[in-house]
Amino acid sequence: MEETIPFKNLHSREYQGHKKKVHSVAWNCIGTKLASGSVDQTARIWHIEPHGHGKVKDIELKGHTDSVDQLCWDPKHADLIATASGDKTVRLWDARSGKCSQQAELSGENINITYKPDGTHIAVGNRDDELTILDVRKFKPIHKRKFSYEVNEIAWNMTGDTFFLTTGNGTVEVLAYPSLQLVDTLMAHTAGCYCIAIDPTGRYFAVGSADSLVSLWDISEMLCVRTFTKLEWPVRTISFNCTGEYIASASEDLFIDISNVQTGRSVHQIPCRAAMNSVEWNPKYNLLAYAGDDKNKYQADEGVFRIFGFESA
Repeated sequence: MEETIPFKNLHSREYQGHKKKVHSVAWNCIGTKLASGSVDQTARIWHIEPHGHGKVKDIELKGHTDSVDQLCWDPKHADLIATASGDKTVRLWDARSGKCSQQAELSGENINITYKPDGTHIAVGNRDDELTILDVRKFKPIHKRKFSYEVNEIAWNMTGDTFFLTTGNGTVEVLAYPSLQLVDTLMAHTAGCYCIAIDPTGRYFAVGSADSLVSLWDISEMLCVRTFTKLEWPVRTISFNCTGEYIASASEDLFIDISNVQTGRSVHQIPCRAAMNSVEWNPKYNLLAYAGDDKNKYQADEGVFRIFGFESA
């Protein structure tokens, strides 16, 4: 079977700007800008041209007083972005001016953040396994819940009526939204579940686990369809490409795996020099951003991220 992307002919480009390692990369809804969040307490916005070699402009978002651990763009607005930090705040920024427009002070170190697909709510998870839902317009918490188990990455389904929690127990908790009533507990993995991604066609979601596997789930049946087995270390980050045909996954293995979602077969591996923290496909083009624990020859953080998928290096 022929793959629809000529992976073997594609190249990665490197982007430098941060002073310490990059924890999170995310594309805006139209695929024109990439945001990176770093341990250096800043986020940066990069204008990326999918074709050609335009000079990359970037602006710095300054204000957090601790690591920027995760960030996410407004799904309905290409210039609004939310950042979650260890400084206990969540901030909303205008990516054109680089100015912080809203700030919410929460109760713990924030490590996970995601937008509801209609852009009205933001969910934030912290190190103390507490979930906070923010109303975006008022930028105030409308719901808080503390869990008695480890809660990792969180996500809404495409329609926003179901909310998923990945847990340290190897389960995925499926909650109705907005009630947050438990609907189902999926026994997904034999070790903790760390990350979750929703396929853009709305048919599947995928879960990455400490058992080194990625599982693919049918969203209407809530059944596991297949697993991807290429990695050997705990899966830290996963992402579907814009058509839903491919899934990227990464860990402490020194490569990023790209597998065909339908066949389960690994079709390409991107070599890395360090453990990866974040992979994310562009929502319009087959460009994969990735960032990890890269260090230079003096063992200092490089503060770089890369994008794979260009026709020339």
